Amino acid sequence: MTQLLFKAFSALLSYPTAEMRQALPEIADVIRGSALVAPRERTALLALVEEIGSDDLLSAQEHYVDLFDRGRALSLHLFEHLHGESRDRGSAMVELKQLYAAAGFELTARELPDYLPVVLEYLSCRDMAEAGEMLADCADILRTIARALIARRSRYAAVLQALIVIAGEKPVDAAAVPPVRERHEALDRDWLEQPAFADPMGRR
Repeated sequence: MTQLLFKAFSALLSYPTAEMRQALPEIADVIRGSALVAPRERTALLALVEEIGSDDLLSAQEHYVDLFDRGRALSLHLFEHLHGESRDRGSAMVELKQLYAAAGFELTARELPDYLPVVLEYLSCRDMAEAGEMLADCADILRTIARALIARRSRYAAVLQALIVIAGEKPVDAAAVPPVRERHEALDRDWLEQPAFADPMGRR
């Protein structure tokens, strides 16, 4: 069930496709059945599942792009928040890619190793001790993204909040995060996000 949970989180944070939306009932069942998800986070996650499935596909895709692909604050590339465009980011991604390769995890050519849905797919293949340690290592970045999502009153924050709790940290206090008027910052670059895996639940 732990493996399925991380795959479910990866799917929820990926670009919505028809296949992913068809898997939403299964994703909801995984969330309901996981002991790692606390009741508060479970309620918020199920609200996100409902939201993704309630709009038509084009609207869901437009919402996703508008949220995640317009600026750095909401980027799902973890090292973007840590290193920006510095050389350190390239070195960190090489090390992360080597970690994946050592575990027999081969990326598609389209995805960067620090893309959060990819990280979650990797964690779905590891034991809980390693997953918890890796999430704890990037907890500050997860909190940064969670705050930005909460400030935009986005239900996608539920996934980040759940990951923070699984890492053994306290979730962001949503009541303490003021809303923002501007939905996104100036464009940092031309983003192109693609789902990491053909099957939204990560099955081969």
